[in-house]
Amino acid sequence: MSEAQAATAGTEAASAVERRLADLGLNLPEVAAPVAAYVPAAVAGGFVYTSGQLPFVKGELPATGKVGADVSAEDAKRYAELCIINALAAVKAQIGDLDRVTRIVKVVGFVASDPSFTGQPGVVNGASELLGKVFGDAGAHARSAVGVAVLPLDAPVEVELIAEFA
Repeated sequence: MSEAQAATAGTEAASAVERRLADLGLNLPEVAAPVAAYVPAAVAGGFVYTSGQLPFVKGELPATGKVGADVSAEDAKRYAELCIINALAAVKAQIGDLDRVTRIVKVVGFVASDPSFTGQPGVVNGASELLGKVFGDAGAHARSAVGVAVLPLDAPVEVELIAEFA
């Protein structure tokens, strides 16, 4: 049994979404503390809007630098997945239970890119593909994948999302 599965084993309160994450060997972390003057997520109407989430693991970035130069596209895709896990933790902190999510509406991914790198959509697929595995049809979303010169803390990837909930 993986560490993520062990963390949720025997926990009756674990949502179906969190069980699917655990089945993938993933678990939700604590919500990352903001690095500036903002909140990790905000609710308006029936939507949760997350701030941009970096690929923090236990408070640390696994890599820094530009994708296509310092960071491979394959690694950056995994970092986009970490970003979306952090975004889901922020959503859960706002609404209490990820099973309340009825639809992932929009994902915006920012990729700190070497000037010659044009594979931003493939990098952001790390986030999109995980949402599909976890939410099924409700995880299909509109999306932007944007190449940028630099991100906070020199992170290679940042992802934000908008989720509808009931």
